[in-house]
Amino acid sequence: MSDYPSLFRSEEMSLVQLFIPTEVAHDTIAELAELGNVQFKDLNPDVNPFQRSFVGEIRRIDEMNRRVRFFSGQIEKEGLPTRPLQDSAPLMLVGPRVAQTRDELEVKLAEHEARLTQMNESYVTLSTRTRELQEARYVLRETAVFFDRAGTREQDIRSSIDDGTTPLLAGDAESQLHTREGTVQFDLEFVAGTIDRARIPTFERVLWRVLRGNLYMNHTDIDQVFVDPTTGSETRKNVFIIFAHGDQLLAKIRKVAESMGATLYPIDSNGDKRADALREVSARLEDIGNVLYNTGATRKGELTKIAESIESWRDAVLKEKLIYETLNLFNYDARRKTLIAEGWIPTRDTTRIILALRHATETAGTNVPPILQELHTARKPPTFHRVDKFTEGFQTIIDSYGIATYQEVNPGLFAVVTFPFLFAVMFGDLGHGFLGTLTAIAMIAYEKKIMKIDIGELLGTFFYGRYIILLMGMFSMFTGLMYNDIFSKSMHIWHSGWDWQPGSGTISAISTGHVYPFGLDPAWHGTENALVFTNSYKMKLSIILGVIHMTFAICLQVPNHIHFKRYSSIWAEFLPQLIFLESIFGYLVITIIMKWSTDWSAPGAGAPPSLLNMLIYMFLSPGTVEDPMFAGQASLQLFLVALAGLCVPWMLCTKPYLEWREHKKTTEAGYGRIPNNGEGPSHADEEEGADHGNGPIPGSGSGEETEEEHGFQAGEVIIHQVIHTIEFCLGCISNTASYLRLWALSLAHAQLSEVLYTMTLETGLVPGGVGGVIFLMAMFALWFTLTIFILCVMEGLSAFLHALRLHWVEANGKHYEAAGYLFTPVSFARLQEAEQQ
Repeated sequence: MSDYPSLFRSEEMSLVQLFIPTEVAHDTIAELAELGNVQFKDLNPDVNPFQRSFVGEIRRIDEMNRRVRFFSGQIEKEGLPTRPLQDSAPLMLVGPRVAQTRDELEVKLAEHEARLTQMNESYVTLSTRTRELQEARYVLRETAVFFDRAGTREQDIRSSIDDGTTPLLAGDAESQLHTREGTVQFDLEFVAGTIDRARIPTFERVLWRVLRGNLYMNHTDIDQVFVDPTTGSETRKNVFIIFAHGDQLLAKIRKVAESMGATLYPIDSNGDKRADALREVSARLEDIGNVLYNTGATRKGELTKIAESIESWRDAVLKEKLIYETLNLFNYDARRKTLIAEGWIPTRDTTRIILALRHATETAGTNVPPILQELHTARKPPTFHRVDKFTEGFQTIIDSYGIATYQEVNPGLFAVVTFPFLFAVMFGDLGHGFLGTLTAIAMIAYEKKIMKIDIGELLGTFFYGRYIILLMGMFSMFTGLMYNDIFSKSMHIWHSGWDWQPGSGTISAISTGHVYPFGLDPAWHGTENALVFTNSYKMKLSIILGVIHMTFAICLQVPNHIHFKRYSSIWAEFLPQLIFLESIFGYLVITIIMKWSTDWSAPGAGAPPSLLNMLIYMFLSPGTVEDPMFAGQASLQLFLVALAGLCVPWMLCTKPYLEWREHKKTTEAGYGRIPNNGEGPSHADEEEGADHGNGPIPGSGSGEETEEEHGFQAGEVIIHQVIHTIEFCLGCISNTASYLRLWALSLAHAQLSEVLYTMTLETGLVPGGVGGVIFLMAMFALWFTLTIFILCVMEGLSAFLHALRLHWVEANGKHYEAAGYLFTPVSFARLQEAEQQ
């Protein structure tokens, strides 16, 4: 084991057993969770969660957690700021007084909840009563306005009896409305109240049909918006007054109104009594308003006090719950009064864990330390890659495809370079790469401030991959120099290798004999055949990069085979796969480079051959070449085709034969598998007891398995090898073609950038005085905005996804087994990250 951690392979892991005295169990788990490098096994997999040792403590903590969530909801609803955890006074969760501290916190939370609940109930009651009084005041005011308006003009109000022929109001037309000392006297009764404004049309139609038109209804809007104190929903209402004759009609009106959610208020027809009622309602509203204000201020003060400590309370409650959930995974030895735990740890961290156990003993104030001993096991350990903030994003990309098998070569190490480079091939532009690099540098420079605030899930994703964006931007600047492209314009950094002769119409450039030292010659920019040239150049370049990438991926099989002592797989799998790929597509890469290196304009050079036709006829007509590039090409192609054909049965038959021969050799030596007839322990039982373990790792699923021999099944081995061989041979062709996406996206990005520049910024580059300057500024703003959101963000995401596909399918499919399970230690840091998400 090396002295420094490396991403080349996962960390070496050890299975350990802990004997923890009960009096230091809590502090021990707290110390190990702070360290964050122990993954415990569940030694009670068959025990119901409600029957475990510390279920009582977990229930108490769940109740405390419920109260903290209740406080958080109230604080968020009120819009109050909370004190950050790093600025809050921490609670002591270790030491002899930890139980007392937890009890005090429980009592404090209960007291705050009781006070806050009482104030909430009072506030809701007062708010509801205030709303009712406000509605009653509006009803009294609008009713008074209606009666006053009725007293200033004559209205024909008709009444109805059963046959519908008599007037609605008693008396003749002259006595329907008469004024006595400024008041209007009515011979019929009315119903008044408030109703939701959206239900007014339905309310009118229902009343008209139920009462057959024997009513007079008036309604008006209430300007005030009523807010429900519980849900916070807004409601707009109308005041209505309905006149009818007879108790039966009034009863029907009340039933219809109540069924539609209306609120009815008893209003007297006498004007003096209505005025007295209005004054009484206004006085009560003022009194209740004062009480409501004081209640709200007291409630806000209580929430402000809670907000100062809620983050430390939440942190303490979550940590306590994690500690007791971890303790429930252990076995209890009643005779020794100790807890027995098992788990995986990184081997290089053993010393740190031992020191943490000693510190837990000192903190608890006891003299009996926990005991740690290493166990020998045949089980597959979890996979743990030690990453930092720079490599974390790249490792996450690989882990999204699959968790590496324990001690397998980690492609995440090489993705640090290959991923941003392949992205940059599709996104190559010096200007766009500079914008991406600048954005990443800004996020890195202010990362501490950004980590303290909530920037949302979308921006948080970009911030998480800030170092990926940094490298993608830097590589894009490099490929932008190679393509000689900056915001769709070329750069004349060095002297061009072509000169343009004066003339009219279509003119041709003349070579000066000078070679442009780096990247694409700027003379190609704007020419008629520029697209043809760059298409051919980028298409062939994508094939070269793809073959190199796949060749490197295949070569990563070798360190895996050597490490896992699968030496026969080197010449049974790796060698034929490499020869098959190189005999076809490696040869294609060589011919591409030869075609680039040949001066086809020289005398006697002939016409440049079509490499695509050459590759097709290499299999359709072996041994014949229409336009040979070198002597003996036909014979070489015939040899390469035969070699590729030989690799197919080589891959198909060699490994099954070697496994059959190894199985036969083992069986003849007398080491065959003994069947279990029920009289003794099975092989699986022996493996289960090899590490003295009693349960699986929580969350590992079926990942933790014993590396036991399941017997040789010839049919399964042959079928697996046939599928693997066919998949590889066909995959070499499809995967090579898949790398053409490098050319396609690079072309699309360059053309879109050119179109955007031509249609926006170029149209503003015309002289026109002050108006022209304003128009240029507007076009620049439009061009810059579209460049950011379309070319940098949308095109960047597209190139990112395509680079992801090339790594997941084309590269990882050649060597990456991804049959491991993730190392998930007990960690307070992970707990806080999950809570923030």
